[in-house]
Amino acid sequence: MRVNIMADVLRLSPVISAYPDDKFENLLIEVILPGIEKKDISFKMDENSFYVKASKEGVDYLDSYSICCPVNPEKAAAKYSNGVLKVTVPYQQTLEKLVDVKID
Repeated sequence: MRVNIMADVLRLSPVISAYPDDKFENLLIEVILPGIEKKDISFKMDENSFYVKASKEGVDYLDSYSICCPVNPEKAAAKYSNGVLKVTVPYQQTLEKLVDVKID
């Protein structure tokens, strides 16, 4: 865990766990954010990475992470309960983003 102290705010990198589901169809992400209210969490992602920021009085949790396999962020679902943010996002299908190239 990285800790930076600037001004009167303690900046922490949250504890993250990311792993595939049992069928290897979805990436499951768990972010531990003790004492944080849902309204104070920002979670953003694209197909290759995600960013989390959460704040409470005197503490900021923030960091960004790369994802090893492309995901479909438009289909991500998140739930926050008991200090744990759980995000489920499907992996992209291997041929999903193929572009038809015109051959002359």
